Amino acid sequence: MTSSRVAPGSRLASRLGFSDRVFIGTAGRRVAQAIEEGLERVETGLADDVRVADPLADAASRYLYEAGGKRIRPVLTLLAAQLGDGNIDAVIDVAKALEITHLGSLYHDDVMDGADRRRGVPAAQTVWGNNIAILTGDILFSRASQLMSRLGERAIRLQADTFERLVLGQMHETLGAQPGDDPIEFYLQVLADKTGSLIAAATQGGVIFSNASSAYEEPLRVYGEKIGVAFQLLDDVIDLSAKPEDTGKVPGTDLRAGVPTMPYLLLKAETDDASIDLAARIDDGVARIADGADPSILDGPLAELRDHVGTSKTRALAHSWTKDAIAALTALPRGTVREALTRFAETLVERSS
Repeated sequence: MTSSRVAPGSRLASRLGFSDRVFIGTAGRRVAQAIEEGLERVETGLADDVRVADPLADAASRYLYEAGGKRIRPVLTLLAAQLGDGNIDAVIDVAKALEITHLGSLYHDDVMDGADRRRGVPAAQTVWGNNIAILTGDILFSRASQLMSRLGERAIRLQADTFERLVLGQMHETLGAQPGDDPIEFYLQVLADKTGSLIAAATQGGVIFSNASSAYEEPLRVYGEKIGVAFQLLDDVIDLSAKPEDTGKVPGTDLRAGVPTMPYLLLKAETDDASIDLAARIDDGVARIADGADPSILDGPLAELRDHVGTSKTRALAHSWTKDAIAALTALPRGTVREALTRFAETLVERSS
C-alpha cells in the first residue's frame, strides 16, 4: 500500500499562506511540488544541523528553530534553483546555511532590541539571559559557515559578505543616523543590509549553486534585496498591529525599545502640529520606558501612529520597492519561475492590508 500524497502546494500554503496565488496552473504546481520536496530535505537537515552535543547549547540552539517560521529564504533559494538543476545537494546546503544564519541573527537582534517575544514564544534571552542568547547565535553562525565550507570558496565568500552586511546593518541601526545623514535614506540602507542582504543571498545562491546561467545571478540578487526591504517595511507596519497574533510580539515592540521604524521616521518628517505633538509624545514615552516606566504608556500614541499618514506612506514605499524588485526579473526567461517570483512579490505587499 502506498501512502496518500499531499496535494502539491499544500505545505507551502500552510507556511506562506498564499502559495495558491503564487504557483498557478499545471506548471506552477510542478514547481510547487519541487519546492516542497526541497523543503522537506531542508527541514530534515536543519533538525540535525542545529543540534549540539552540550545539553544547554542544544536546547538553546533548537529553541527558535522549533518555534517555527515560514522559511521564506529557503523557499526563494529553491525557487531560484529551478532555473538550473533544481534541488541538488549544493542548493539544499545553501538553503540550510542561510536559514541558520537568519536564525542566529534573531537571537542577536532580540538581545539588542530587548524584545520579549519571537515567533509566539518568549525571546531566548528571557529564557536563558543575554549572554547565552548571544553565544547561541554565535554557534548557529558557526554551523552555517560549516555548511557553506563544503561548497568551496564561492560559497564561503557569499556567506562572509552577507554576514558582514548583517553586522554593519545592525551596527548602523544601533548607532543611528549621524549628522548629515538623511534619516529615511539611512534607514533604508539599514534594511537593505540587515534584511535585504540575506534574502538576496538566498535568491543569488539558488542561481549559483544550481548551475543556472550566470546572467540570472545579478537580477535575482537585486530582486532579493529589494524584496527584503519591502518585506521589512511591511513588518514595520505590522509591528503597529493591534493584534499580537499577527506578529508574535507585543505591538510596537521596536518603538517601545527606542528602535526607529519607517512610520515613525515619516511621522517625524511631517511638519503639521498634530504630527509634531504625536512625535513628541512617542519620544517622551520611549525615554520614560528607558528609565523604567511601564511600556504600556505608549499604547495610545502607537495606536495613533497606526492610523497616521506616515504608516500609509510606509505601505506605499513598500509597494514601490516591490515594483522595482519585479522590474529586475525582466532579465529572466519568461516561464513558471519568473511568474512565481513576480506573484510572490505582488502577494507579499498584501500582508499589511
